[in-house]
Amino acid sequence: MYQWRKFEFFEEKSAGKASIPSEIGGNVRCCSSGRGRIAVGCDDGMVGLLDRGFKLSYAFQAHAASVLFIQQLKQRNFLITVGEDEQTSPQLSPICLKVFDLDKMQPEGSSTTSPMCVQILRIFTNQFPEAKITSFLVLEEAPPILLITIGLDTGSIYCIKGDIARERITRFTLQVETVADKSLASITGLGLRVDGRALQLFVVTPASVSLFSLNDQPPKRHTLDQIGCDSNAVTMSDRLDLIVGRPEAVYFYEIDGRGPCWAFDGEKKFLGWFRGYLLCVIADQRSNRNMFNVYDLKNRLIAHSMVVGNVSHLLCEWGYIVLIMSDKKVLCIGEKDMESKLDMLFKKNLYTVAINLVQSQQADAAATAEVLRKYADHLYGKQDYDEAMSQYIHTIGHLEPSYVIQKFLDAQRIHNLTNYLEKLHERGFASKDHTTLLLNCYTKLKDVEKLNKFIKDEDGRGEHKFDVETAIRVCRAAGYHEHALYVARKAERHEWYLKLLLEDLGSYDEALLYISSLEPDQVGITVKEYGKILIEHRPAETVELLIRLCTDDWESTKKRMTNGMHLVMLPSPMDFVKIFVHNPKSLMEFLEKYISKVGDSAAQVEIHNTLLELYLSNDLSFPSISQEISIENRDPKMGRHKGMTNGSMTESRVKMNAENKDLKKEKDHLERQRKGLALLKNQWTSDMEQPSYDVFLAIILCQMNAFKDGLLFLYEKMKLYKEVIACYMQNHDHEGLIACCKKLGDSTQGGDPSLWVDVLNYFSELGEDCSKEVKEVLTYIERDDILPPIVVLQTLSKNPCLTLSVVKDYIARKLEQESKLIEDDRKSIEKYQEDTASMRKEIQDLRTNARIFQLSKCTACTFTLDLPAVHFMCMHSFHLRCLGDNEKECPECSPEYRSILDTKRNLELNARDQNLFFQQLKNSKDGFSVIADYFGKGIVSKTSPGPPQNP
Repeated sequence: MYQWRKFEFFEEKSAGKASIPSEIGGNVRCCSSGRGRIAVGCDDGMVGLLDRGFKLSYAFQAHAASVLFIQQLKQRNFLITVGEDEQTSPQLSPICLKVFDLDKMQPEGSSTTSPMCVQILRIFTNQFPEAKITSFLVLEEAPPILLITIGLDTGSIYCIKGDIARERITRFTLQVETVADKSLASITGLGLRVDGRALQLFVVTPASVSLFSLNDQPPKRHTLDQIGCDSNAVTMSDRLDLIVGRPEAVYFYEIDGRGPCWAFDGEKKFLGWFRGYLLCVIADQRSNRNMFNVYDLKNRLIAHSMVVGNVSHLLCEWGYIVLIMSDKKVLCIGEKDMESKLDMLFKKNLYTVAINLVQSQQADAAATAEVLRKYADHLYGKQDYDEAMSQYIHTIGHLEPSYVIQKFLDAQRIHNLTNYLEKLHERGFASKDHTTLLLNCYTKLKDVEKLNKFIKDEDGRGEHKFDVETAIRVCRAAGYHEHALYVARKAERHEWYLKLLLEDLGSYDEALLYISSLEPDQVGITVKEYGKILIEHRPAETVELLIRLCTDDWESTKKRMTNGMHLVMLPSPMDFVKIFVHNPKSLMEFLEKYISKVGDSAAQVEIHNTLLELYLSNDLSFPSISQEISIENRDPKMGRHKGMTNGSMTESRVKMNAENKDLKKEKDHLERQRKGLALLKNQWTSDMEQPSYDVFLAIILCQMNAFKDGLLFLYEKMKLYKEVIACYMQNHDHEGLIACCKKLGDSTQGGDPSLWVDVLNYFSELGEDCSKEVKEVLTYIERDDILPPIVVLQTLSKNPCLTLSVVKDYIARKLEQESKLIEDDRKSIEKYQEDTASMRKEIQDLRTNARIFQLSKCTACTFTLDLPAVHFMCMHSFHLRCLGDNEKECPECSPEYRSILDTKRNLELNARDQNLFFQQLKNSKDGFSVIADYFGKGIVSKTSPGPPQNP
């Protein structure tokens, strides 16, 4: 004990000025704390209640003579006293127990302010003989049930259990000592231990320490020690251990016997327990003084020590230690705050004591970390870096890591820094920057073993204690590609794994194999990201990979239901076009293979458009060819031709390679054009209304790349015949032009005969001798009677290279035809004139001469004509009964006459329809004949304006 350090962790709060109020005149015999007040019992029977300022709240007369023991209940505002009252008879003991309800005061009008006494109980009866009470203890089991234990100087304990207020109680006796010497049998201390449902009673006598288990019936006594204590130096700890003070030491007792022992010399007058501290009032026989000590048993230090007077009572209330002296002075001692105590220790550099203090008093983690931080700073200042780091490690989670890292970076203590960063990661407080720093430490130390342990030795749960991306980036920068690959693969960071394989290691085959092992959705993502590199170095394998992905050849994608339906959405090939930006040849191969495998695709229009662009492109590059040429040019071991110098040899080979390159390029261009034309035709057959490609885009591509065959096909399919022949005209392909017109200008096959007019105009403006072609064109113009001869002559007259012999035969034939037509027209005119003269004569005859009707039969029924009969001027006769209601028109002639009238009426109506006239004029080969026909029928001359329209 003498080696324990002494500190002033406590201080006197009242400064010696507090005392028992003067209103309490008697001597204080007993005290009890609780519920924010102190109750004192005096030898004059008065009980006073003191507040926090040691002011008297009120006092009342509890007993007639003296108050021996007093105790406040915690769960109910009850006060239990044991004292002497007036002895009413010799047979009754004056000692009695009273229960006061402090919430109920005496009714108004009474002389004193006192609580109501709810029960008075005689302690001693015939069955329980009277003896001197040496100790008293009350336990609230379950209100209103109380357990009152009364220790006697005879070695017995009287127990009263039940509802005291209603006097529903049971009494029983516990016999502790049976020795004849009362000084050894007196009960000097009691302690109750409640552990769950177990209820145990510690009993202390001068000769023993015993334990009763009150759950047993009858209670059994178990002797814990053969020696006790004489004074009332008995208390209970917060762990429910019994503490007994003897002159040589302080002993702790548990339910199974004696526990720790602390050798504190001196007579123990009072013992107490306060917030984990042991309180002792010790009489020092040598100095004849009383010492009050506060012991911190966990940290083995004396938290407070002071000289005190004659102490009569030791209490704890309001967070203070209260000492009541014999002269009614009160000493109030309080614990200093944690910050003050720590400052005191820091000034003395007692950091280990400070650490133990905060840990023993269960301070919050932040406060503990602050103490550890100061201790670590102290060690760091002494350049004890290893020990300082061990303390800093304990602050992880509370102290900002940068505080520690900066210190050890400045001190260049990379080993200590590495240790700290490792602990940060183990406890899950590391950030990306910490991971970067730790890995840099490993790489600078070249500690591959620790790097392996950090990267590869995981706990098996699949959880990483570091930021994966940071670890990969640092290992990659330091050249530890194996570790970076391990982390990326384990964390399933496919993009990083492939970046390492492709950009750092150049392991293209391994990258393709890894991609093949992924799920289809991941394959699509990774190929989009790194497809350019793969296509550049492994084009064939990459194309094959994409074909399997886009055509449902991926085995892992075949997630089938019970009915066998596919549930996987396949990616479109167009999603991967951008990766072929530098390798169009591979793109062409990829799309061709896809089309050959998938006949009908949702993206077929886009695919065909892309293929057309590739097929028709003039400048499709071939890196492999150019690479071969450059390698050959650089080869120093290339053989020399006999008789040629190195310079001439090189020039010759370069020229030869260039020629070979041009031949290959031209051959490939023609092959691609062939494929392009086949695509145009196969994807727009005669039974298809629309092609499976963009027609206008196809036309633009054909025009841009001067692909004549494709343009001709598209124009013909779109019935743009004039554009078709324009293509031949631009290329001066006269033979093809005429052959095309034979095909497209045949009206019997749905062609456009006006194409011959355009062809004739073309030859007329050609400015060269093309007599053969013109004769052939005139043949078809004559056959279909497309143009009048005068127009033909006017058109051909523009070409000065053509002679009259070109059109002589054509003109002769046309003149002969015209002469024949003129003769036929003259004959028709003569016939019409004769018919007209005959009609006029007949009309005149009808007007001037009589008609003789000689028919003897009815024209309708062929029976003999009898009266009444009707005769018409057309020489038809009918019975009147055969005519019916129509007597004015001849039934035989009226239909013909009516049809003539209807035709005349329709012609007059058509004459007013200008749109119909102009449409006929436009569609007719000979517009003059249409106009002549209108005049010939008398339609134009008789046209009159219609009735005015109302506005």
